Amino acid sequence: MTATECIKGRRSIRRFKPDKIEPEVLAQIVETASYAPSWKNTQIARYIAVEGELKDQIAAQGTDLFPNNGRIIENSPMLIAVTVIKNRCGYERDGSFTTPRKDTWQMYDAGIASQTFCLAAYEKGIGSVILGIFDQEKIESLLQLPEDRELVALIPIGYPDEAPVAPKRKSVEDLLSFQS
Repeated sequence: MTATECIKGRRSIRRFKPDKIEPEVLAQIVETASYAPSWKNTQIARYIAVEGELKDQIAAQGTDLFPNNGRIIENSPMLIAVTVIKNRCGYERDGSFTTPRKDTWQMYDAGIASQTFCLAAYEKGIGSVILGIFDQEKIESLLQLPEDRELVALIPIGYPDEAPVAPKRKSVEDLLSFQS
């Protein structure tokens, strides 16, 4: 599969088969995702694989803001909690900020890491959808995250039980401009 095929072929999957994902397959996905670029190569993304009772607790207790996300999580055999190590992106060694964007680079890096994870999963035949609407504080508590970590995204994963078509895309003319 070429990079273009992977990018154009991957879809957000919200319905999954019940088949378990083997730990070695997940390890291969994370190893590939580890090559995602990050601020000064800080590599702040961390992935937590959640299954069973804890996954069901997250679905039931952490998705009141958008209940459909709870149903998607319940239907998935595994949930990936994407976390970041706080206070590394956007900083100089002396603790000052490098740019006016301050520490918002961590969300940029988390987004790149999440997309890279999803593309690596797709190459292995595993579907995914990145969820951003959830009760962050509640889920961080359920996951017992250490103080230096922050939950930034939830990614239900599994073997797809649907094959959605690509939504209409904007034209290159709408997306690209040139200046000189």
